[in-house]
Amino acid sequence: MSGQNVQPLRLLIIGINYAPEMIGIAVYTTGLAETLVARGHDVEVVTATPYYPAWRVFEGWPTRGYRVEHQIPGPNVLHCPIYVPAEPSGIRRILHHASFVLTGLLPALRRARRQRPDVVLVIAPSLLSALTGLAAARLSGARTWLHIQDFEVEAAFATGLLQTGTRLGRAALAFERAMLSRFDRISTISDQMMARLAEKGIPAERIVELRNWADLSAVQPGPVAQDFRAEFGLTTEHVAVYSGNIANKQGLDILPETARRMADRTDLTFAIFGDGSYLATLREKATGLTNIRFFPLQPRERLGELLRSADVHLLPQLAGAADLVLPSKLTNMLASGRPVLATADPETALAREIGPAGLVTPPGDAGALAEALRRILDDPDRRADMGLEARRRAEARWSQARIIDGFESNLRQLLGQNEHGLHSSLERKTA
Repeated sequence: MSGQNVQPLRLLIIGINYAPEMIGIAVYTTGLAETLVARGHDVEVVTATPYYPAWRVFEGWPTRGYRVEHQIPGPNVLHCPIYVPAEPSGIRRILHHASFVLTGLLPALRRARRQRPDVVLVIAPSLLSALTGLAAARLSGARTWLHIQDFEVEAAFATGLLQTGTRLGRAALAFERAMLSRFDRISTISDQMMARLAEKGIPAERIVELRNWADLSAVQPGPVAQDFRAEFGLTTEHVAVYSGNIANKQGLDILPETARRMADRTDLTFAIFGDGSYLATLREKATGLTNIRFFPLQPRERLGELLRSADVHLLPQLAGAADLVLPSKLTNMLASGRPVLATADPETALAREIGPAGLVTPPGDAGALAEALRRILDDPDRRADMGLEARRRAEARWSQARIIDGFESNLRQLLGQNEHGLHSSLERKTA
C-alpha cells in the first residue's frame, strides 16, 4: 500500500518477544516492524532481552543491561533486561512480565516523547505491557492499539497456572477487563478470538483481525527433504514432526503416549524439534521409546527443509485452550504442503482453520491420535490431497502482504486518514 506519495506513519511497538528469538510471537512482531519500515514508516520497538523458548537469556546478551539494535533498513529496537524464571510457574510468570513493565516503562516514555508516535501498538502476551503502552500514548497523544496473540488470563486458567475463585485469579480477570476497555483498537488472530473479544464487551467497531502469516517464500511444498532427514538420522519411511516451544501448556504429554501405542510401526519416527521449560519432563516421559527422538530448535533459515522433512505435522493442544490461542506454527505447517494432525474440539478455531487439510482428534486421547495418524500414513492419496489443501489454505488465508496491507489500512482508519495519509478527520489526542 505504501508508495512514494504516501504519508509515513510513526509507530511505537511494545512487546516482550522479538528477534533474535526464532519462534512464536517474536517472529510476527519482528516481521511486522521490519515490513512497516520497508514500506517507509518510522518504527521504534521496546522489547526484552531474548530468552524464549528456553527460558534463559540468550548467550552473549546482557542479563542486567540494556542493548540497542538498529539494522539499516530496520526499526530502532531497545532490548530491556528482565527477570527470567527457570521454572515459569504462575507467580513467576507474573513477576517475569512485571519486570518488563519496570525496565521498559521509562525507555518507552522517552521514545514516545522523542518520536511522537501516531499509534502505540502493544503486543499481548504480555497484557501487563498495556500499562506501559497506555502511559506512552498519554504522554505523546498517540492512539492506542492492543494486539492479542492469545488470551493469557484464560489460558492460565485452562492450563492450571491460575485457579478460579482465588484472589489472584479474580485480580487477573479484573485487570484484563480494565486494560481491554482502554484501547482504541484491539486486534487478534482468528474469528473465534474476535468473537471472544465481543463476549468480553468490546464493541465491534473496535475489533480488528490481524492474522499471523505464513512465510510462503521460505516454506515451499515439495518432495520430502531427504538430505535433512539423513543429517538427523531419520531413516524410517515416515516421519511425524512437532517443531516449536516445549511447554506444559502445549499438551505435549500426548506424544510419548501416542508413540508408545504405535511402537509396532517400525516405519515411523516421531521427531520433536524444539526447546522449552518442559523439555526435560517430556524426555523423561519418552524413556524407553525408540520411535521418538528429540532435536534442537532449528534456525529460521532451515524452517523450509525442516517442515518438508515431515509426512505429517503434529499439533497438540490442551482441552479448552484451542479457542484461546491459535498456534502461530500452524501457518507454516500448512504452507509446507503437509497434513496437520491436531488435538482440538471440532468447532474450535484451530479445527476450522485446519479443515480438510488434516485431521482433528479429541485433546488428551492418545488412542484417537494414534488411529488418525495410522489412517493418514496408510492412505498416500488422501495424504497428498490434504497436503494440496494445506498449501491452498496458506496461500488464500495467510499471505503476509495482504495481512499487513489490511493492518496498514486499519491504522489509517484509526487516524482518520485516507490511503495516502491525507485529510485527517480526527484531531490528534493531546497528552
